[in-house]
Amino acid sequence: MFPGGNCLNVAVFIRQFGGESAYVGAVGRDGAGRAIVEALQAEGVDITRLRQLDGPTAYCVIGHRDADRIFVTFDLGVSMFTPSEADLAFLSGFDAVQIGQSSGLDDYLAEIAALRPLSYDFSNKYTQEKIALRAPLCFLASASAGDRPYEEALALLRQLLDAGATWALVTRGGEGAMLGHGEELFEVPAAKAELVDTLGAGDTFIARTLFGLVQGEAPEALLKAAAAEAARTCSYYGAVGHGRPIDIPMDLQALRVAYPDLLNSSTPAAARA
Repeated sequence: MFPGGNCLNVAVFIRQFGGESAYVGAVGRDGAGRAIVEALQAEGVDITRLRQLDGPTAYCVIGHRDADRIFVTFDLGVSMFTPSEADLAFLSGFDAVQIGQSSGLDDYLAEIAALRPLSYDFSNKYTQEKIALRAPLCFLASASAGDRPYEEALALLRQLLDAGATWALVTRGGEGAMLGHGEELFEVPAAKAELVDTLGAGDTFIARTLFGLVQGEAPEALLKAAAAEAARTCSYYGAVGHGRPIDIPMDLQALRVAYPDLLNSSTPAAARA
């Protein structure tokens, strides 16, 4: 199992890029929770506002097909929480706040965006309604176009910008990514990668883009750096590494039987905390 999740990954990558970061969330007092706490501490991420609660840590079982990660099943555990006034005050001390569509915090986006620039990851869960509601709050709105045609990816980028996002990032897997700002369009091809596990590649791209924008880097330069970092993430198992033996309450063997083409006894990245 490996620590993971959009916001956790972004926090770790920001530290690796030379920035300061914190992770606000909730984990259980179990093996998976300890794995997350110890990984974040090892990476130098501030965990002042990380809750450690009774109950199971959230997890997602990951399978692989030709090195591409496939989400098999998940359990939210104790991960869903309500931000406190102390959490919000804490966020005010940072240059930007990252939230993902799976964070369960959409009801608080407007409140958080009023405090600090908001970076929001739609992932591949975007609809016209969701974009209309959330993009206007975003300093950086990110979305994955997967293997959709170029014209559709470009239309998605324009939709995010037209809805009100200051910057919009659309990742396209092996086809690279595009970044938009107003009427400006910047594009980068994917960097050559030794594909082992694509888990976390999109989060790497988001983290390096956000870091570059906050630092005031030129779009062309930050996109090139983001592509290189995403390729590096694909070269090892787990988005941020720190793997350890699986210690979560699920029947992995039953899942291997149900998904023989995705999971096998030698798959190190079978699950992540």
